Amino acid sequence: MPRENNKPGATPGPTTTDAGIPAPSDEYSLTVGPNGPVLLQDHYLIQKMAQFNRERVPERVVHAKGGGAFGVFECFEDLSNYTRAQLFQKKAKTDVLLRFSTVAGELGSADTVRDPRGFAIKFYTEEGNYDLVGNNTPIFFIRDPSKFSDFIHSQKRRADTHLRDNNMQWDFWTLSPESAHQVTFLMTDRGTPRTWRHMNGYGSHTFMWVNANGEKFWVKYHFKTDQGIENLTGAEAKALATEDPDFHLRDLYTAIERGEYPSWTLEMQIMNFADAADYRFNPFDLTKVWLHSDYPPIKIGRLTLNRNPDDYFAQIEQAAFEPANMVPGIGPSPDKMLLGRLLSYPDAHRYRIGTNYLQLPVNRPRSPVNSYNKDGAMRFENRGDPVYAPNSVGGPAADPARFGDPAGWMANGEIVRAAYDLHKEDDDFGQAGTLYRKVLSATDREHLVGNIAGHVRDGVTPTMIPRVLDYWRQVDAELGARLAEALDTNT
Repeated sequence: MPRENNKPGATPGPTTTDAGIPAPSDEYSLTVGPNGPVLLQDHYLIQKMAQFNRERVPERVVHAKGGGAFGVFECFEDLSNYTRAQLFQKKAKTDVLLRFSTVAGELGSADTVRDPRGFAIKFYTEEGNYDLVGNNTPIFFIRDPSKFSDFIHSQKRRADTHLRDNNMQWDFWTLSPESAHQVTFLMTDRGTPRTWRHMNGYGSHTFMWVNANGEKFWVKYHFKTDQGIENLTGAEAKALATEDPDFHLRDLYTAIERGEYPSWTLEMQIMNFADAADYRFNPFDLTKVWLHSDYPPIKIGRLTLNRNPDDYFAQIEQAAFEPANMVPGIGPSPDKMLLGRLLSYPDAHRYRIGTNYLQLPVNRPRSPVNSYNKDGAMRFENRGDPVYAPNSVGGPAADPARFGDPAGWMANGEIVRAAYDLHKEDDDFGQAGTLYRKVLSATDREHLVGNIAGHVRDGVTPTMIPRVLDYWRQVDAELGARLAEALDTNT
């Protein structure tokens, strides 16, 4: 029998876990103090993420539609003062796999829809695989992993009609003001890049670099396209979605076949470890950027794609990227979204591809693997005895002195579910307003208004429109007024 509170029209009770226990929060993960790390004991967060990872078979739940190619990253600056990671030492060359994707669309969806683009890189280093899993945007819609599955659900399909619903998207966005910066970016023409070759890629999160002396730094990755930024207008993107749904996939493959190898220059923002405490914005908030005037990007290397996959399924569809794969000299930060992804991604791969997904050729590291993990479905490499550690019969042993966890950060406080502590210039709409007023050209601003208005006209209910207008007025008063005029409303 269905539960009473599942009947249409029934008054909903409080949010619960799947066991019917009242949920502790719809907004916040369990952390050590407002700024501390996410805790493994947050059963509700883990349940939400694990359930979310298992919603679809067999395509990816998120970033299902995409393509990619192989290439090389070359570092041309000496970064030993900042990190001991070998791939970031001068003249180091590292083989890479780069996968591009849309976020919300299914495997058969069109490439040119308005959506962020995934920008996931696997570096096959001598110290193991390093995965940098980012987007073509330096920010994201939310800052706490507890809201991730809810956000994606709002961008996917309704339960009743099984249709995408713009009204559902605006319902989530207007109730989540931290989304304003990313939604502003998304509604510009950068939300519809002309090709994957003509967009930037970002690590988006803040990461830690540690040098050989144990000194720590906070960093952000910016891959700037050497082909130049080119975007589609909303009308062009819609036309291509009909004419050639695989336009981006086709463009990348044919460009590489012609010998026109796309490349990106890697620029790093580097912050002294101690600066984070009183920086004007919370430097670990994924909805914020570090101002370039505060931390100017430093050019350090170039990534070039020069080889197409031989088999799309084996080398792209089965490719598994996970932010938890960090080589010595690189570590996480207190970014709650990043910490949540460290658990979520490998969990999704074990479900989607299989327990031993790291033994597939595209995922297998080039460096030796000496693991005591064994057996499981489709395993074809086992090291033999001994099968446990510690042991006294000559098996591999960890070397914490050389390869221990990267130096961390101080965390203290009561275990809570709470937002980050605010820094002096933190708010949800400020950086979005700066993007509108100081970064976008007059043409960009005109297209932004048109793109938002078009999105709102496509299925947004009259009762939702005042909330949408209020959202954009908080980004910028003029933008709100122009949007109200475009929608022909005095609301």
